[in-house]
Amino acid sequence: MKEYSNSRIKRVYTILSGDDEFDRACKIIPDSLCTSLPLNYVLNVVNGAASKLAEQVASAKVVLPWLLSTMGAPAYIVGFLLPLRQAGTLLPQLVVSGQMRRFEVRKWFWVLSAIVQALMLMGMIAAALTLPPLAAGVLVAVFLLIFSLARGVGSLSFQDVTGKTIPKGRRGRMLAARSMLGGLLTIAVGFGLKAVKSGDGGTTAALVLLFGGALLWSIAALAFAAIREDPGATEGGRNALKEAAAGLTLLTGNPWYRRYLVARTALLSVEIAAPFYVLYFREMLTIKAGALGLIVIAAGAAAALSSPVWGRFADLSSRKVLVLAGIMGAFTGVAALLLGILPAFFQNPYVYGVIFVLLGFAEAGVLLGRKTFLIDQVDPKQRTTYVAFANTAMGVVTLLFGFAGILAQVYGIRVLIVILILFGLAGAVVSFFLPETSSEVDA
Repeated sequence: MKEYSNSRIKRVYTILSGDDEFDRACKIIPDSLCTSLPLNYVLNVVNGAASKLAEQVASAKVVLPWLLSTMGAPAYIVGFLLPLRQAGTLLPQLVVSGQMRRFEVRKWFWVLSAIVQALMLMGMIAAALTLPPLAAGVLVAVFLLIFSLARGVGSLSFQDVTGKTIPKGRRGRMLAARSMLGGLLTIAVGFGLKAVKSGDGGTTAALVLLFGGALLWSIAALAFAAIREDPGATEGGRNALKEAAAGLTLLTGNPWYRRYLVARTALLSVEIAAPFYVLYFREMLTIKAGALGLIVIAAGAAAALSSPVWGRFADLSSRKVLVLAGIMGAFTGVAALLLGILPAFFQNPYVYGVIFVLLGFAEAGVLLGRKTFLIDQVDPKQRTTYVAFANTAMGVVTLLFGFAGILAQVYGIRVLIVILILFGLAGAVVSFFLPETSSEVDA
């Protein structure tokens, strides 16, 4: 019976990874984990499908602003949601990484973070149902900050566990499979949202989405807990100050790391662009619940369609993925501006949905490319420090990007889109000069 179960896992692994010779990949990970590769791969994909969908149904870009606006919460609270979500995820990672190094098995950090995220979503539901708009809005923002802090811990744990359990040449495809399945499920949710015609402006639908997100985070926690992870090295544990000093040493001693951080800074313009395109969308058209559903569908379609392409490409050259993603992000901005001057026939939600598909393609490329590049490039013993320092630095930069909303308000959304275009192109140029880290395993 056990052999039959193992054979089924291997078949699923073969379908998801496109690799029918998994033994050749075992040169990179410990021998003790080689036989667990198919199971770990499948569990990681299940975890990713659930967590990616959870991120969409509780999105700080769309769903939470929608909920608070329908409840009548002040607009300034809505404006704080995305900065809190981004900075909360990235800023505290230097504090955590040095402590995480003290533990031989690190998957439990991700499991705990997922449980906390599920509880915070349930807390948001309770606040929305029981408190007046202002108090509910403040409490939702507080819960989102705690949610994001937990998400940052999970991100750090995920990259370390992935590096220990999934070999080079398979990570890009695994990340792509996670995003693809999550994208397909997001499309289904988007169609459901598009069909919503509730009389409360969509409040009930948003609360149901949050409950679904809590359930999905719980499922993701169970899948990650089942991953087989060998104990790792625990020496070198540091406090936050020592970890920051170690990160600065890596920064000053590695020219490629400096270029990576510059490229990632510029490519943040692609990652944070979606809310500004929503503003542009709102400026050109009248937004209704169905149109918001269309945005969710476009995001899901982009993830489902782009992930297999980016994943396979990232296993060949994550550097080139970053270059192309930056160019695509810039092209999306150009297309959006051109669309704004076309005749009225083109001014409809479905045409603008194409813009969000293109933007989703570019964002997926940046996310997958930068993750694969850093995991493949660094010494496994220093991986958590590399990742944590980069993420903390990006947390600071993300807060600075938050002022982009002021530029949009003062100079207009079109001027901001031009700036995003220039940053995307700059990110592509800097990425071109990163070292090649082909992770394809020799046959």
